[in-house]
Amino acid sequence: MQRVLFLCTGNYFRSRFAELLFNQLAAEAQLAYRAVSAGLERECHTRNPGPISAHTLAALRARGIDVTAPRLPCDVTPQDLAGADLIIAVKEVEHRPMLVERFPGWAEQVRYWNVDDIPQVPAAQALGRLEALVRALVDELLRNQPVT
Repeated sequence: MQRVLFLCTGNYFRSRFAELLFNQLAAEAQLAYRAVSAGLERECHTRNPGPISAHTLAALRARGIDVTAPRLPCDVTPQDLAGADLIIAVKEVEHRPMLVERFPGWAEQVRYWNVDDIPQVPAAQALGRLEALVRALVDELLRNQPVT
């Protein structure tokens, strides 16, 4: 099983949505990948109230994805980066500098998307953009998956 690591600032809204949506779509497609997610800000679990954004929960439930006991946001570690086959940071201008500062040498090994956070855009717009990107990623990985 290969691993995708989704990164955002607080591991609360964007990366959590990407992780959980990806895992649902990958399972449905029998894709040999599993996603995890983490935050680039130190002690990201202190940034927001609760374990996961209410916007993320509502959007996942609207797509038929059950999230019964969400975990707390977690900080990315060097082990997370080293253990990933594909690393995606959801907003390049926000996350590349954080990677350069905290994990020198990793910034060039990351694929960057361009998904704004709340309040720059409404939650539905950010999550809609993420959904399109995650679906495209699943399609890409399916096309490139070795035939067994």
